[in-house]
Amino acid sequence: MGPALLFAPADRPERFAKAADRADAVILDLEDAVAPAAKAHARQNLATSGLDPATTMVRINALDTEESRLDLAALALGNFNTIMVAKSSRPEAIAALADYNVVVLCETAAGILAAPALAELPNVVALMWGAEDLVASLGGTSSRFASGPRAGAYRAVATQARSQLLLAAGAFGKVAIDSIYADFADLDGLAAESEDAVASGFGAKACIHPSQVAVVRAAYRPDPADVAAAQELLAAARAAGTGVFAFNGQMVDGPILLHAQQTLRRAGL
Repeated sequence: MGPALLFAPADRPERFAKAADRADAVILDLEDAVAPAAKAHARQNLATSGLDPATTMVRINALDTEESRLDLAALALGNFNTIMVAKSSRPEAIAALADYNVVVLCETAAGILAAPALAELPNVVALMWGAEDLVASLGGTSSRFASGPRAGAYRAVATQARSQLLLAAGAFGKVAIDSIYADFADLDGLAAESEDAVASGFGAKACIHPSQVAVVRAAYRPDPADVAAAQELLAAARAAGTGVFAFNGQMVDGPILLHAQQTLRRAGL
């Protein structure tokens, strides 16, 4: 799974190929991006999408809805084996989807609290969180400050939920996917949030507009100077042959070496 995941409404087949060409993976959406009257048509498009199952996941509706039953019936006729389950919260319901690789979308209070139990399931390959649905489930009105010195920043409850999901994913070795950045015209804000996602340990970030893909990819792509520094550090570690050693005036131990290894991994080295 590459770092930039792009949502594409499943009722807009003319967008499928463009989404696949621009992003690392496509999230073919049967849920919020599709109006109720268009969902039947969207499901029909699954069989003729032309998208590569290896780089495509299908977001289905919440499992306690009739729409999800119809989504799963449509999926059974196609060849997609990775699904994103909206408003995931019940581990037993996710475990029952044993035929699929599941990305659980934790976007309610119950979903965030259940994240550790969901992450432990063998068929769960990744976890993503959703800010606006989460705040709505709490009776709130917005996940971000609209004005003032903190304009655009997440409120405390959203920040906590984001961290809890990341910790749950990390505890069980699953990929954590950062939530979308809704203001797709604010590429500077997206860049800052993407850089934080990288530094914090999120393996990918979801996009809602093609223009966001390049920004997310840039955040995940290490600077050449950082790559060179990581290579130099790891070479020094091999030469030192000890657990802790001095390098460029600083003490280096295991966690610092892991950071360097992550830098090379993101660089594809």
